[in-house]
Amino acid sequence: MKGTLFLIPNTLGSHDTRDAVLPAHVQEIAANCSHFVVENAKVARQFLKAIQLVMPLQEVMMRELNINTPESDVAALLKPLLDGVDVGLISDAGCPAVADPGARLVAAAHKAGVKVRPLVGPSSILLAMMASGLNGQKFAFQGYLPVDAHARTGAIKKLELESRAAQQTQLFIETPYRNMQMLEALAQQLHPETQLCVAVDLTLDTESIQTMTVADWRNALRQKSVDLHKRPALFLFLAG
Repeated sequence: MKGTLFLIPNTLGSHDTRDAVLPAHVQEIAANCSHFVVENAKVARQFLKAIQLVMPLQEVMMRELNINTPESDVAALLKPLLDGVDVGLISDAGCPAVADPGARLVAAAHKAGVKVRPLVGPSSILLAMMASGLNGQKFAFQGYLPVDAHARTGAIKKLELESRAAQQTQLFIETPYRNMQMLEALAQQLHPETQLCVAVDLTLDTESIQTMTVADWRNALRQKSVDLHKRPALFLFLAG
């Protein structure tokens, strides 16, 4: 018998929200696992302490899987599962394997015939899409746009053309300390009537979700009434 790979969602920035965003049965499954594959061990330990792990934390087997993990090491992470042990996959925030390196382990599990069981929890991408008021029938998550200003401008204009042609909502994220530069670039490069949503600090007490035309965002920036610095944010737009 092979083990089950449980895809365990994490909170989106504060473990104080866990009872509001994670069902009790999800926390119970996580608390009873003894083997974990995690994006960052320190972050995962904080999460496991918060959900009151059944066994002592120092006895838990924990391996990291992140963007620096060589492909040759991924197969080795399957060994407990092949030996019949259940394993929990935990991201630093939100749902594992969605905009997350854990997808590599999920793919390997399928190839090895290991059962994969996704558990219910917060997804910033879906929460932002739900709350944006933009087209939820057709949307695409683009990850990170280029950091280089010229390449970023080209990417924004290309995505707006695709959005207009297909009436497709475009979603992407940015490193929190570059949020304001991204918003300023969007305000400069997008058509004034394009609808732009900025979703910040989802599920937290400081949550803010606002959809306005690009023209209105330009005005807000001129008035300096927007502050996204170092706050987890998603950007979504839909061209008219």
